[in-house]
Amino acid sequence: MESDSSIARPAAAGIPRHLAIIMDGNGRWAERRRRPRMVGHRAGARAVNVCIDFCLEREIQALTLFAFSSENWGRPEEEVGALMKLFLNALEREVEELHRRGVRIRFIGERERFSDTIRQRMDHAEAVTASNDRLHLGIAASYGGRWDIAQAARSLAADVAAGRLMPDDIDEAAIASRMALADLPPPDLFIRTGGDLRISNFLLWQLAYTELWFTETLWPELDAATLQSALDDFASRQRRFGLTGAQAAAFIDETTE
Repeated sequence: MESDSSIARPAAAGIPRHLAIIMDGNGRWAERRRRPRMVGHRAGARAVNVCIDFCLEREIQALTLFAFSSENWGRPEEEVGALMKLFLNALEREVEELHRRGVRIRFIGERERFSDTIRQRMDHAEAVTASNDRLHLGIAASYGGRWDIAQAARSLAADVAAGRLMPDDIDEAAIASRMALADLPPPDLFIRTGGDLRISNFLLWQLAYTELWFTETLWPELDAATLQSALDDFASRQRRFGLTGAQAAAFIDETTE
């Protein structure tokens, strides 16, 4: 059902191995307080720490956060510039503490669109934390699900053109192996804050059988109780992966023996 991954230990009952989150609502949080949108983004950065703490405490093994989409480059230049400054400050401030706590940091997306300074900080964060395995923290920045699929297709096409791969060898597993986060299992649970009911071009390939959970809570208001509500709901669901309920239960019994 799931691809091979760098996550080796089994998850506790009712606990997702991989949690994916769209962090939505920063701007609206600020607007409701008649404050500039960047005040909301700074408050949202603090909520990221709440989420990381929660995952470490619950032994969730992978967390992927949608920080900045491919489409976000089209926002007002002033806001994009302020977001880049906030992103750079977070990289400078948080990496050593995350490393101390055993968190591995990885960035996915079109890294080339960032400044040289930010790319250097990204590279540094990944290098410093590369051997950690307590929590795999993926940060989707300048990322889009369609871009992810397209870059996987380009990679396979290059191998075909070079004679390293036959077209008939391209199947779902081959495509999955070239996707971002290919070494992790697909997300078990997707959370979106802010009230919108869509996935907004996030991990389109990887979310095929992910359980979806939406909340009206704005991202800066996120707390452990909200995250626990999502986990409680997740634990109550039966994941069938296209099978009948009985087949899915039998499959789960086989894999946990």
